[in-house]
Amino acid sequence: MQSVLLLNAKGGSGKTTIATNLASLYASAGFKTAILDYDPQGSSHYWGSLRDSTEHAPVHIIDASHKRTGITRAFQLKTPPDTERVIIDTPAGISRDLLREAVDRADIIVIPVTPSPIDIHASAEFIRELMLTIKMRAASIPIGIIANRVRQQTPIYQPLERFLDSQDIPFLATLSDSDHYISASEKGVGIHEMEPSLVTQERIEWAPLVKWIGEHLPHTSSPGENLLLRAAAN
Repeated sequence: MQSVLLLNAKGGSGKTTIATNLASLYASAGFKTAILDYDPQGSSHYWGSLRDSTEHAPVHIIDASHKRTGITRAFQLKTPPDTERVIIDTPAGISRDLLREAVDRADIIVIPVTPSPIDIHASAEFIRELMLTIKMRAASIPIGIIANRVRQQTPIYQPLERFLDSQDIPFLATLSDSDHYISASEKGVGIHEMEPSLVTQERIEWAPLVKWIGEHLPHTSSPGENLLLRAAAN
């Protein structure tokens, strides 16, 4: 079982959109997939409630937003047997305790950043704090950044890119601010489950992100991974 953690303390960066689209992509490629939803708003849960499991591969959703009494935390967060991919969706302003818990469960971390100067500054500060948290672990965790909800003519993220270069953190992909993401979320699906001719550009934008994740997750050599890369690129 391999876990991808979506993080950014700043709200509005599109973590849930990335989480649900990534989960649906894994599920449609044949991986048994689950989402750990740390967001009290339950957006991933709501997305899952809209998903038609008779037409699309199932995605198991687990409420991780609060600690339940009467059961252990480990039991609360237990995924179904043979789960292969876990996507961890987190809220803005996640508490330190939940942040550490989420990081401890992660194999890699993806941080979406929106293009406003305020969001870029806040994200850089968050990454600095996150690096300190990760240093508490014995093993390092790969971190990648994506530019999310980018409109045409958006200036290049030069200040953020300079900061990432200084920290040796890769800038992975630029995802456009497309209405197709809204259409997909309303049906409990991901863009890779939509008619390919409608989302050609979105699929192209996702391919570098999917490739990077596949390269950095440990022990990921399977026919499903190859299918996943083809689905993202085609």
